[in-house]
Amino acid sequence: MVKTKKWVALLATLTLVGALFVGCSNSNKSAEGGSTKAPTGSETNANKSTDKPVDGGTLTFSSFSDIVSINPIYIDNTASADAAKFVMANLYDLDRKGNLAAEPWSLAAELPKVSEDGKTYEIKLKKEAKWSDGQPVTADDVIFTIDTFRNPKAGSPGIGQFDKVDKLEKIDDQTVKITLKQVFAPFQYSLFNQLIPYHVLKDVKPEELKNNAYGKDPAKTVTNGTWKWTEWKQKQYLTFEKDPNYWGQQPHIDKVVYKIYADQNTEVQALIKGDVDMVQAIPVTQVEAVKKKQGLTVLLAPGPQYEYVAFNFKPENFPDKFVPFTGVKTRQAIATALNREGMINNILKGTGTKLNAPFLPNTWADPGSAVTEYKYDPEAAKKLLAEDGWVAGSDGILAKDGHRFSFELQYNAGNSRRQQVATVIQQNLKEVGIEVKPKAIDFSSWADNNLTPGKFPAVLLSWSLNNPDPDGEQTFSSKYFPPNGQNMGWYKNEKLDKLWVDGYSTVDQAQRKKIYEEVGKEISTDLPYVFLYQYGQPQGLGSRVKFAEADAPEASLPYGAFFHIQNWWVTQ
Repeated sequence: MVKTKKWVALLATLTLVGALFVGCSNSNKSAEGGSTKAPTGSETNANKSTDKPVDGGTLTFSSFSDIVSINPIYIDNTASADAAKFVMANLYDLDRKGNLAAEPWSLAAELPKVSEDGKTYEIKLKKEAKWSDGQPVTADDVIFTIDTFRNPKAGSPGIGQFDKVDKLEKIDDQTVKITLKQVFAPFQYSLFNQLIPYHVLKDVKPEELKNNAYGKDPAKTVTNGTWKWTEWKQKQYLTFEKDPNYWGQQPHIDKVVYKIYADQNTEVQALIKGDVDMVQAIPVTQVEAVKKKQGLTVLLAPGPQYEYVAFNFKPENFPDKFVPFTGVKTRQAIATALNREGMINNILKGTGTKLNAPFLPNTWADPGSAVTEYKYDPEAAKKLLAEDGWVAGSDGILAKDGHRFSFELQYNAGNSRRQQVATVIQQNLKEVGIEVKPKAIDFSSWADNNLTPGKFPAVLLSWSLNNPDPDGEQTFSSKYFPPNGQNMGWYKNEKLDKLWVDGYSTVDQAQRKKIYEEVGKEISTDLPYVFLYQYGQPQGLGSRVKFAEADAPEASLPYGAFFHIQNWWVTQ
């Protein structure tokens, strides 16, 4: 998981987003509660081509979530991150194996030079890199961006990526030297990020930046990516068009349309009818129907995302200021009462793998059998609840100290999978005396009003892990309560706080693995979340979309649905 995760707003959504794991296998693999399957789809992937790319045309892809802002300082959801990918260049990108890379479209000219002690990074920018207003991308932009990320007044959810920075030095217009306060093993992946323009935003106060028009108004958002942002009609569509003044090699595709639908089912119908060329998250119940449609391809492989139920521990987020999740036995009871195997088999159709800790299976940091395993057992759950002081009332709902065990479970509207999972959670917990009230909320308003400020009783959500490092400090440490971090449930565990620091304070992978085993033991016992499952997002492609083998989508990567899209083309 890492630094800035993105809420997976698109399927899970939010990708909203943690860390991508390089060691994630795409091979057939059985696991208790379901199997993680290899890529599937049409027998012949009609999208891969050895033909010469064709210039021109429009690519239309869909989403059921609108963006919030594409200002890199505040991106914390997949919808906004997907949009930003088209218009904001990364300082560094990731190759197919998850390694840091200086691609032709990256702002960096070469990989960073790292000192022997692992605390100094020197970055060199491409001289030709420019903003869409013609101004050069310089060291000032790098320094300004990092300073803004790490300034608590800015309130960035990505503060944990850069708060270990001690000093920033401008060597020349294209070179920056970054010195860390300490060894921070995942820091290279902090550089897999986008910049904001110093010359445009330097006079904006940090505390006013979030509400600034930058990132929300195309006319006031200077960018530096492959396409330029030309229009945003909220809840309907965004458009990105080829910029004749782009500093790099021109893309083949002239225009990209990001089309917003009411829900996933409507998206699928649009794909089948040919109204869109690509859907990132086909509900698994509709995969077979899409595959039967001539000219459509479905790609499905394990992805860098997992779904969970997050508890809130702040009294102010409950009507009577009583937090029902305070007792660890209560949280363990909820984990025991949920039929995760049933969710995987009946809702995900076997395409998920059960989790008990925030580490993806078969990655180097996966704690394996060191974690506490929760098997579906309603009677054991009832016993744990009784031991924690809960007593059934006349209506069958548990109560403690005069407070009924009833809470609202929020999730994003339009997500068909999550709607079904919320219903299962409601039914499972009713069996043990807990009343759950599922509530679907429009994603963009949910992110602003509930998720970012940490104002909710409980949420059903996913993290899309955005790089290969397992550090989870920013998500689970009490150092990162809202708005400066992603510990949105106000969870505090001093032992875990220390373990996260220990885990990134060495670059010795064997040593780190031992530490993350301890993290796995503690977090799977204490349960700030009920970790549900890892899953994949079935991606649907129309036959007009073409790419070479080397540029095909990569499910194991963050934003992998658009891997190397700069090289894609569309047929007329």
